[in-house]
Amino acid sequence: MSEFSIKEEKILSDHFSNTKDNVFAIITPQQVDRGALMSRYSRTDKSMRRIFLDEFLKNKNRGEEFYNRVLLEYGDDSVAELGEAQIAIEGLSNIAVKKIEDRRIGLSYLEKSSRYVTWNKKENGKYRFYRDEKIMNSKFANMYEDSCNLSFEIYSKNIEPMVNYIREKYPIEKYSFKDSIDKKEKLFTKLKNEKDIKSANMIYKSSTKAKALDILRGLLPASTLTNVGITGNGRAFEYLLTVLGSSELDEEQKLASKIKKELDSTIKSFVRRADDKYGKAFQKYLRDVKNKSRSITLKEINPNPTTGTITKLTEYESEKKALDKIITSIMYEQSPSTSYQNIMQQVKKISKEKKIKIINEFIKIRTNKRHKPSRAFENVYYTFDLCNNFGMFRDFHRHRALTLQRQLLTTDHGFVLPNEIKTLGLEKDFKECMKNTKDTFGKIRKKYPEQSQYVVNFAYNYPYFMKLNLREACHLIELRTIPQGHIDYRRVAQQMYKQINKVHPNLSQIMKFVDLKEYDLERFESEKRTEEKRKKMNK
Repeated sequence: MSEFSIKEEKILSDHFSNTKDNVFAIITPQQVDRGALMSRYSRTDKSMRRIFLDEFLKNKNRGEEFYNRVLLEYGDDSVAELGEAQIAIEGLSNIAVKKIEDRRIGLSYLEKSSRYVTWNKKENGKYRFYRDEKIMNSKFANMYEDSCNLSFEIYSKNIEPMVNYIREKYPIEKYSFKDSIDKKEKLFTKLKNEKDIKSANMIYKSSTKAKALDILRGLLPASTLTNVGITGNGRAFEYLLTVLGSSELDEEQKLASKIKKELDSTIKSFVRRADDKYGKAFQKYLRDVKNKSRSITLKEINPNPTTGTITKLTEYESEKKALDKIITSIMYEQSPSTSYQNIMQQVKKISKEKKIKIINEFIKIRTNKRHKPSRAFENVYYTFDLCNNFGMFRDFHRHRALTLQRQLLTTDHGFVLPNEIKTLGLEKDFKECMKNTKDTFGKIRKKYPEQSQYVVNFAYNYPYFMKLNLREACHLIELRTIPQGHIDYRRVAQQMYKQINKVHPNLSQIMKFVDLKEYDLERFESEKRTEEKRKKMNK
């Protein structure tokens, strides 16, 4: 017999995907009701659909009331994770978007690409870069504007020459093979119709344009305006708002207010505390932590900036100890009522040869990149000291399942000059741009150290460190060495693998899908596969 009457089932059908099964989706339109239902569910023995009928249906403000009580009176933070929202932000700087993307848990991002989109558009006759109020109201205004304009002018005027150069260097006849044909035969000897020729041209043009824009992106300043879409839960958004609200940058403070206003229209109850007295106190705490860290550092550390790129493994443990940890963890889950310490003591007595054999068994059963190593491989950590161009950092920064800490963006560590820039005869313009940036940055920095970041180009090297476990390293390195990856981060990921392999030659074999080869047109094969999938979908 059904738990609900026919009338009740009719009502419930507008709010739940089914009325009879023990597995169902909550489809009631209001986010606050969905979240409140989930939370209320944990505090009663009633079924969720019965809770809705008894407590929510008659009281239109039930969701709001419940959240106000739980979040404000009881402080149950996990309840705030039950509300989700999607926010789009357009026209924010690359400095602000990195601050947003620093948040590791509860938020997912999609950002405008620098390899598929040209950044040479103007709005009302001006290039699209952020103009900070403090700078624009200071004596540095003209200098800042001129420096950013120069960066955009050199970038913009060289898009077409760079695309043409890339297409001359990598002619379509050399790279356009069809997967189903013997690769000794060129694509156009087999194409039968105009549609296939058009498709092949599209793949080639997309790949060569991406290559050209990859090379030129180093000219863009960090003030370049981008777009980002954010999906996340209320708790994560609340922390994001707190962090932005505590910032020294006007742009980030204003973004906090704008994001809060939009979230209030969708999941207001879930982010209520972001700017109340508790939120303000949290913002003050974050500022205090930053200021205290800064004052201690200035007293204790003498700055000694190095120029050039760095990829250096600085902290790790012996492979013997690492093997013991991982094998103990592998065995722990399957051990009958045995303590971790007891297993570790026994594992230490196993011969090294047998330990390596055990690890090799888990290497064998990984048949593709999607088969991630088990959690046992999270017990061994590596710390890398890194200094790479800011454009490349933006790609590595997307990996959030690790510890990443970074400094302010400066011109202190030199810049990366791509070989193609030299070959095409753009070296003089490129270096002039970098020198102009360095001079401008140096003057603004003295008064506005945070705001001065906006003028720095993507080509300038940026220091940060990563601490990650072997499982995380496996994901990052295998993903960032795929053929279609940007040459800058492919090389860094390859260096990371080689350094781990040097200190842990046996354990590193779990990263069996690392690609150590070099490629000319990185996106070409990927674009071909995408086009093949598109054709199948159309069929």
